[in-house]
Amino acid sequence: MTLTWPWALLSLLAIPVLVAAYRRLLVRQSGRRAQLAAEGLVLARPGRERLRHLAPALLIAALAVMLLALTRPVAAVAEPHRQGTVILAFDVSTSMAATDVTPSRLESAKAAAKGFVDKQPPAIKIGVVAFGGTGLVAQQPTTDKTAVMSAVARLKPEGDTSLGQGLLASLSAIAGKPIVVPRTPGNGPAATPGASPSTGTGGGSSLDDTAIGYYGGTAVILLTDGENTGGTDPAQVADLASAAGVHVYPIGLGSPQGTVVKVDGFSISTALDEPALQQIAATTGGTYFNATDAASLSKVYDSVQLTWTTKTVPHEVTSLVAGFAALLLLAGAIVSVLRSGRVV
Repeated sequence: MTLTWPWALLSLLAIPVLVAAYRRLLVRQSGRRAQLAAEGLVLARPGRERLRHLAPALLIAALAVMLLALTRPVAAVAEPHRQGTVILAFDVSTSMAATDVTPSRLESAKAAAKGFVDKQPPAIKIGVVAFGGTGLVAQQPTTDKTAVMSAVARLKPEGDTSLGQGLLASLSAIAGKPIVVPRTPGNGPAATPGASPSTGTGGGSSLDDTAIGYYGGTAVILLTDGENTGGTDPAQVADLASAAGVHVYPIGLGSPQGTVVKVDGFSISTALDEPALQQIAATTGGTYFNATDAASLSKVYDSVQLTWTTKTVPHEVTSLVAGFAALLLLAGAIVSVLRSGRVV
C-alpha cells in the first residue's frame, strides 16, 4: 500500500495528545470518586468499571483511522481479465457460397463474427485468415476492431479448400512468422502457408514444434464446411498447433445431407464433413461445433474462452478506510449509550 499524501500522517500526532488527555481525566475522576466513596456518597461497580474504557478506545481508534484516510491510501489490487489472441480463420472456397445456411455459409459466418468481435475486451488481439487452396493472413492480430471487421467484409468465396493451409496460416499469424511443416527426405519440400503443396510417396512427416514456439492463451476459430480438397494434411498441422498450445475450435457450416451450389454454370454437390473437424478439435484440445444458422453461430462464439490472467492495478481505497472509521465511530457511540445513556 502506498500513500498519495504521506505528509498527512502528521495529523496522527493528535492521537497521543488525546490519549494523554484521557488519562489525565481518568486520574481526576478516580481521585474525585475516591473522595466521594470515603464520604459514603458513591458505590463501586466493578462490572461496569471494566467496560468504561471500551467506548473511548473505539472513538479514539475511529479518529485515528479517519486521519489515516486523509493520506489517500492506494492499494494494489489483482484484477482478473481475459488475455490472448484469437484467429478467425474463414474458409473462402466455392462451397462456402452454398445457401443451406441462410443467406449463405460464408455470409452467416461473417455476420456472427461481428458479434464475437464486438464482445471481446480491449486486451484481446484478433486476426483474420482466409483460406481456400492456400492460406492468407488477411489481418494480422490487432486490437483494432474496425480493421478486423473490414478484413472480414472483404472475404469472397472462390477456389478449392485446404484445411491444412488454413491452419498453417493461422499459426503463422499467431507466431508472427511463416510456419513450416517439414517433410522427411523423399516426401517433398516443406509446406508453407500460401504455397502450393507438394505431393509424393515415401515416409511420414515429422513435425518441428520448435519452429513456432509455445503460445498459451491463443485460439483459432475455424469456420468451414470441412471439405478438404487437398494440400497439407490438416491432422499434421493440428499436431503442431497442439504442441504450440493453440486450441482450435472448428465450426461446421452446412448440413451433412449437403446441397448443390452452381459455379460458372456447373452444379457442384457440397456437404458438411464433420469427422475431419472433430479430429482437429480433439487433437488441439478445442471443441467442435455444428452451426446450422447465424443464431447458433453466435452461441458458438460465446463458448470460446481464453486464458484468464490477473493484472495488478492500483486503486485508491480512501472510501474503504473512511467507511471502516465510520463503523468504529458507530460502535463506540453504541457502547457509550448503552453504558451511560449518552454518546460522550
